Amino acid sequence: MINVNKIRKDFPMLQNKTQQGHPLVYLDNAATTFKPQCVIDACNSYYLNENANSHRGDYDLAFKVDTKVDEVRTKVANFINAEKQEIVFTSGTSMSLNMIAFGYGFKFLKEGDEILLSEAEHASNVLPWFKVAELTKATIKYIPLTKEGRLTIENFKKTITKHTKVVSLALITNVLGFNVDIKEISKIAHEYGAVVVCDGAQSVPHMKTDVKDLDCDFLSFSAHKMCGPTGIGILYGKFDLLKIMDPLMSGGGDNARFDMCGNVAFLAPPAKFEAGTLNLEGIYGLGACIDYINNIGIDNISSYEKELRKYAINKLKSLDNIIIYNETADAGIITINVKGVFPQDEASYLNSKGICVRSGEHCAKLLKDLLKTVGTVRISFYFYNTFEEIDTLYEALKNGGDFLDAYFN
Repeated sequence: MINVNKIRKDFPMLQNKTQQGHPLVYLDNAATTFKPQCVIDACNSYYLNENANSHRGDYDLAFKVDTKVDEVRTKVANFINAEKQEIVFTSGTSMSLNMIAFGYGFKFLKEGDEILLSEAEHASNVLPWFKVAELTKATIKYIPLTKEGRLTIENFKKTITKHTKVVSLALITNVLGFNVDIKEISKIAHEYGAVVVCDGAQSVPHMKTDVKDLDCDFLSFSAHKMCGPTGIGILYGKFDLLKIMDPLMSGGGDNARFDMCGNVAFLAPPAKFEAGTLNLEGIYGLGACIDYINNIGIDNISSYEKELRKYAINKLKSLDNIIIYNETADAGIITINVKGVFPQDEASYLNSKGICVRSGEHCAKLLKDLLKTVGTVRISFYFYNTFEEIDTLYEALKNGGDFLDAYFN
């Protein structure tokens, strides 16, 4: 069980913070999450105690850093049930997806090959594939969504063909919050000889992730969406695929040797993909955030968020002025609009009440035809949110919504 009052004491951003003269209510966790003090301390400890480069020095400080990097790599591997050598440190989900698209897709796709996406994908899982398709003359196809925005196995089966070589999907979509059955998709895709790429930015922080059970070929996620630091993320890839992929960038630390004729021998993964100085502060913080989440329990986090979501949906459904676009979704993401109010205006109004939400297209710009609107207001929870914060949101939505209300009420 979640003891939310105890947990909230771990987060400096939740201690007596105000916004526009109101207690801060942070409901934009799909964008980024607050950091517990233990993560902040871990980041600081790198600079205060060890501040040396990794893989660079034959002295004690450098050895300690190397040991920590190896330790955190193991923690990440255990967290998603991967092998340690399958974990690559990156700058975040966007970088990881680009590394897959250009390191694998650009190398192996050719004219006539198909890349399957959905209209619900984040820009980071669309734009790299656009470019790769342009360069290789491969074709982008979209798996049709249901009217409510779900991706079904039935529609996937109707879309995949013998020409499909890559299927790239979010495990949980960032606007509608629907969970995709990647395990079944992987099974079907592999029968066609396609690889499965997973955007785990909105899933890994909120639900148990077992890459061996899912049998996906690649997975990407970011620390900052799971109480970790910004600028550090993960690329998981099956080791045999990482061995044949090309690195997106090259430099110090990723090669065994090179000569004046241009011959290069890269190191084995993951070092092959980690040229230059790693975000060592971020790696220290990533290790701490995994420890913190493990201490709470990922299953406890999932269960509590479902309770928050159910409570919020019931409250919002009682308001006649609210349009809910994903009432039956799986994740702690609720996407709404207030009738007759532009989403950015609504977000500005909620800001005047101390409430932080996201408005706009949320980097999922292909969804506008499905949703029949150019923008929405996104509410997203994490395990430190409370039922009382949902009540605050409800009262604000019940009593106002026009942008001018922020100034004249």
